[in-house]
Amino acid sequence: MPAEVAAAAESVFPQLEALLPHVQKPIQYVGGELNSTVKPWESCDVRWALMYPDAYEVGLPNQGVMILYEVLNEQQGTLAERTYSVWPDLEALMREHGVPQFTVDSHRPVGAFDVFGLSFSTELGYTNMLTALDLAGIPLESKNRTLDDPIVLAGGHAAFNPEPIAEFIDAAIIGDGEQAVLDMTRIIREWKAEGRPGGREEVLLRLAKTGSVYIPAFYDVEYLADGRIARVVPNRSGVPWRVSKHTVMDLDEWPYPKQPLVPLAETVHERMSVEIFRGCTRGCRFCQAGMITRPVRERSITGIGEMVEKGLKATGFEEVGLLSLSSADHSEIGDIAKGLADRYTEDKIGLSLPSTRVDAFNVDLANELTRNGRRSGLTFAPEGGSERMRKVINKMVTEEDLIRTVSTAYGNGWRQVKLYFMCGLPTETDEDVLQIADMAMNVIAEGRKVSGQNDIRCTVSIGGFVPKPHTPFQWAPQLSAQETDARLGKLRDKIRGDKKYGRSIGFRYHDGKPGIVEGLLSRGDRRIGAVIRAVYEDGGRFDGWREHFSYDRWMRCADKTLPAFGVDVDWYTTREKTYEEVLPWDHLDSGLDKDWLWEDWQDALDETEVEDCRWTPCFDCGVCPQMDTWPQVSNSGKKLLPLTVKKDGPTSGHTH
Repeated sequence: MPAEVAAAAESVFPQLEALLPHVQKPIQYVGGELNSTVKPWESCDVRWALMYPDAYEVGLPNQGVMILYEVLNEQQGTLAERTYSVWPDLEALMREHGVPQFTVDSHRPVGAFDVFGLSFSTELGYTNMLTALDLAGIPLESKNRTLDDPIVLAGGHAAFNPEPIAEFIDAAIIGDGEQAVLDMTRIIREWKAEGRPGGREEVLLRLAKTGSVYIPAFYDVEYLADGRIARVVPNRSGVPWRVSKHTVMDLDEWPYPKQPLVPLAETVHERMSVEIFRGCTRGCRFCQAGMITRPVRERSITGIGEMVEKGLKATGFEEVGLLSLSSADHSEIGDIAKGLADRYTEDKIGLSLPSTRVDAFNVDLANELTRNGRRSGLTFAPEGGSERMRKVINKMVTEEDLIRTVSTAYGNGWRQVKLYFMCGLPTETDEDVLQIADMAMNVIAEGRKVSGQNDIRCTVSIGGFVPKPHTPFQWAPQLSAQETDARLGKLRDKIRGDKKYGRSIGFRYHDGKPGIVEGLLSRGDRRIGAVIRAVYEDGGRFDGWREHFSYDRWMRCADKTLPAFGVDVDWYTTREKTYEEVLPWDHLDSGLDKDWLWEDWQDALDETEVEDCRWTPCFDCGVCPQMDTWPQVSNSGKKLLPLTVKKDGPTSGHTH
């Protein structure tokens, strides 16, 4: 290996260490977590820097990054290290002292790696990406990068529309990453072994020709006079017109993470997590995650049992989160919960589901989940306040269902229920939102009745609705920030004004402003890149954090950059789109048929509900035949037996 390449990859820890006494929470930059991996640089020929573009406390528990980190490091000749966003206090010191963006594993400069892969679960991480690129010494725009700069790769749910960041990234992968990163590694390895022929352009072309890596620079966007997109066309031969998503079909073949990372500093989730299935077919029309991860693929009960056993041994955690978009929908969830609770009774291992569907809740399941752990509050997500709204969004839950469910919970000793709703959904009126207050009051009344207690609590949590790509609501107009705030103000007044129940109802809501920015970024096209860059240059960082987010900054930068293109923020957010319009992400294939999405949008406007296709005939959304996939339901009939030979408990040998 050339001496200059080796020097470029040397640890910057000596320079960094001198800065750490001057910043908050220095522990987050030190690395060395339990189960982290450091491989010799020289022994590997393809090297990845993986980033979740947020603070360590949010980024470290992220399952996607943790899985890819392990998948890549298991490969011979490949290494992966992690990097997270640095807080503004350290950023200022790094700039002052010339310390580049570094990995936490061995503190190597991010610019020395072959691939810089960023996982975006939300669009509000885009400014943090630009900060990291700049600190790493990587040119912000892909067109200015040289042969020795890393390939900047976007993944995660936000990558299903990477157009707003098209000028900053070299490539995007849509869908599941496990197999995709291995395929990409192989292509880069072959290109490097041949002596990097044709330079950066050639390796990107090889990736593009697979049909499943999107290279924005190889596509030109043509616009109509009114600002809409005329078409998106490849500008190289051999580049596909549409790029398709990756789908891992057999989750049992990918039991990751096997060795979950144990954080050094406090993080948002202090538990070990196992993904019990991927995908969702409930068909909630607002839910991008459910639409883009189709079809449902369940992990087997025995596969889950093995992952939990290995993970607890490897980490010493005392709680296991059973993750998925709707965990109680696993066809064997009852046996999974009972089996795990039986197995870990002595070890007092708690189980948790992130949130429970109202119609999937049963008290037996809830009791199994809390048998060994603490009984915290229950979270349900009716999403819409009125029966009419729930038909529009295809959330098939009646108020009777909800009251019956909370009645069971309060009657069995729960005292706290959290209800999650959205404001600003298509066709919504003030009346629909005010019915949230009625529902919360009915919940408290029922709780007091069945428990005979007055200490019953119900928290109403409200998020602003943001229309997302690849959903039936991708055409929907967004409610303006002012209208959202006015509607939520009326709801707050109604709850607070109620003498009988108001004091038992907690009310949490976000104002409408972050939703407008998220809407601009989620449904934006390449012209939005100018806004993102202007916000970054104006000091925008950590936009997902309330205390760092500045709506005024985003609007000021949009007003400065968008008029040159003849469009404005409202054009992207509050304007309803038409069937004929070419959407910025139409050339990225999530498997969903655009006509099916449009028909479902029309069904929403007609308040027509659609069943879950896992248990009913197919509705022809397009995913299964096009992607050669199918819904996978485990239904093995197996029970998760307690482990017969237990040499040592899962918490032995490790301390927190």
